[in-house]
Amino acid sequence: MEEFILSKRVVHATLFAALSVVAAAASAQNTSNNGYLTDARGNVVKTAFGLCVRTAYWTPAMATEECDAALVKKEAPAPVVAAPPPAAPAAPLPPPAPAAPKVVTVVLKGSLFDFNKATLKPAAKAQLDQEVLAKLANLGKIKQVIVSGHADRIGKAAANQKLSEKRADAVKAYLVAKGIDGQLIDTFGFGSTQPAQGVPKCDDKLPRKKLIVCLEPHRRAVVEIQAAAK
Repeated sequence: MEEFILSKRVVHATLFAALSVVAAAASAQNTSNNGYLTDARGNVVKTAFGLCVRTAYWTPAMATEECDAALVKKEAPAPVVAAPPPAAPAAPLPPPAPAAPKVVTVVLKGSLFDFNKATLKPAAKAQLDQEVLAKLANLGKIKQVIVSGHADRIGKAAANQKLSEKRADAVKAYLVAKGIDGQLIDTFGFGSTQPAQGVPKCDDKLPRKKLIVCLEPHRRAVVEIQAAAK
């Protein structure tokens, strides 16, 4: 009977020694872990509440996603770069500026009107045919024709003003008779306010008949033609 009891004590002592060795091995393994107690299979030992058992060596730097997810530094998500706004459509090019109209000025010279008269003389009609009507036919689309009448300085200003207007009207009537649209023709009278340039000067001390002959270049008409640019 004593032998049996002795044998049982030996077995218990042997088992205790073995468990001590296992525990010591487990303890050595746990201390080399990243701060958490693990079992023989390397799994982290957890409490009944699912909490990981930390070792005495644990520091926040050893935190793992499994045990202390809140302490694990997570990489910040890459910033969302907004797509650049679509490029604004190019502004349309401005329309080209309209071409300036072509202007032709014809100064009728010579013996155009008798003194104190507004009737066109043959020389005036010839100039209108050769220098005005010919140009009107070749300029293309006519936008406007401006006719200005002029008088010499003999006589009163009011009478010369009316006379110059009649001379402009006489030129317009001739052009209309030749087929030019009267709606395109404007007339103006300037009396004796715009004497002809580049003509001999006349001395008012001359006898009246000689003064009238001398001032003949001032009794004139000017035709300005405005045509659309080609």
